Amino acid sequence: MGISLQDYLAGKPTELATGPIAIIICEDQTEVASTLRHAEYAGFRLVLALSPEPLPHGFTTPNTRNLIFDARRSDAHVRAVNQINEAVKPGTWLYYGYNAEYLFFPFSESRRVGEMLTFHTEERRASMLTYVVDLYAPDLTTHPNAVDLDDAMFDQTGYYALGRKNAQGDYLERQLDFHGGLRWRYEEHIPENRRRIDRIALFRAKPGLTLHVDHRFDDEEYNTYSCPWHHNLTAAVASFRVAKALACNPGSRDEITDFRWRNSTPFEWSAQQLMDLGLMEPGQWF
Repeated sequence: MGISLQDYLAGKPTELATGPIAIIICEDQTEVASTLRHAEYAGFRLVLALSPEPLPHGFTTPNTRNLIFDARRSDAHVRAVNQINEAVKPGTWLYYGYNAEYLFFPFSESRRVGEMLTFHTEERRASMLTYVVDLYAPDLTTHPNAVDLDDAMFDQTGYYALGRKNAQGDYLERQLDFHGGLRWRYEEHIPENRRRIDRIALFRAKPGLTLHVDHRFDDEEYNTYSCPWHHNLTAAVASFRVAKALACNPGSRDEITDFRWRNSTPFEWSAQQLMDLGLMEPGQWF
């Protein structure tokens, strides 16, 4: 049957003592194996693959732990991240994402995520802004679930940011709401509270820290894109998740026959391509 996330954390495994740790929420089995391999290649010391049922043999990698968890709930990321945050050593760097999502960071072809996070920590940062860049198949006839790693495409323009306000209507310092990609082009099919493409996908564990459903933390400094004195590193999550939902959900699948438009471009699986388009930046890290 496999061990549950709750039982795994209750056992206080020593492997949780050292990060960085990746949390992969497996909503279904689409590209789970490639997602886990990508996380291992990025340099995560431990990958926690959370799935409703045990993953098939061959999906996992040597540093992956497959844990049983109700990953299909709409608030699955909240429950998973908050539980793991409390279980690991304070200060441990954590990443969270979903299956068919792939983390890219500046120079990630040649440098490991731990090296980048060490630098980010030295800049007194406890979190890192990531943009979720929507990937999609160019041909929904041959790939009806919109997932195609070999010929993936994405939008090279159409991204923008708006000032973020608090409940009183005041603008929050160093916080922005970012928009673009499929969530922008097909906003009529996306609930308003899910149209942002910013996610603090990399952060340092802290006792009592709470992630909310909207991918923001209760500590406002964690939600900032940089420190007050200069620009910091940012990263990107290349994701088929929205395309897959739009292509498969009954409310949108019959209205979408092709995700391509005049600003679609092939995805090169390259950090440099994302930096060239301004979808992430190296800050002071070279």
